[in-house]
Amino acid sequence: MKIKISEAYLKEKQEIENLISNFTGMGEVLIEGNRNSIKTFDLNGQKINIKSFKIPNAVNKVAYRFFRKSKAERSYLYAEHLISMNIGTPYPIGFAQKQHTFTFGKSFYLSEQLPYDLTYRELVTQPGYPEHEEILRAFTKFTFDLHEKKIHFLDHSPGNTLIQRNNGDYRFFLVDLNRMDFKELSFDERMKNFSRLTPKKEMVEVMASEYAELINRHYDEVFEKMWYFTDEFQQKFQRKQALKKKIKFWKQ
Repeated sequence: MKIKISEAYLKEKQEIENLISNFTGMGEVLIEGNRNSIKTFDLNGQKINIKSFKIPNAVNKVAYRFFRKSKAERSYLYAEHLISMNIGTPYPIGFAQKQHTFTFGKSFYLSEQLPYDLTYRELVTQPGYPEHEEILRAFTKFTFDLHEKKIHFLDHSPGNTLIQRNNGDYRFFLVDLNRMDFKELSFDERMKNFSRLTPKKEMVEVMASEYAELINRHYDEVFEKMWYFTDEFQQKFQRKQALKKKIKFWKQ
């Protein structure tokens, strides 16, 4: 097994290896998904998270073995880069991956557990959430900062930003990091980066208002593009959901 541990945790490498080896039978389930799962573990009195990625398909078994970095390795490297750019994310502890001579197996990403008050999702589902607009505008500034630092977070969706509140001060932390680009973003790419966050036009209006000031463009131009990409995404999403329902009905 290939294992990379952050220098800050090298003294605990043996304990970390033991947690990875016993991932199935130890730990407390945080998220149990169809593709990946996350568990919390105690590491010498400190809570850490271990994310287990499912074994990839036949093509990616070869691709991750020889041609591409795995999701676990990318998560670790991207977290290191975010921290170097002063962007919030849970501190990366390391990654591990099972490799065979010609194929790739399971992989794991480890990070410190981060306390938080809410995610962006609560802003969508709870319009009366305290300081709703203030948090939304601060989140927009955070996203603008990502763009200015040439960070294109491809999974910029409601559950992937953890938010801490502290008397009107808001801090944001990205999770689920394995899909990112690092490049200069065009205006359209910046606007499309908001498309998966919310279907609510009133929230897009607030974000467009804040972003327009930050980028020094007219509000109408920013809102029109931001809403166009949001609506496009929502229509595709609804079509996929309708298709899934039809397939489920046909299988009955």
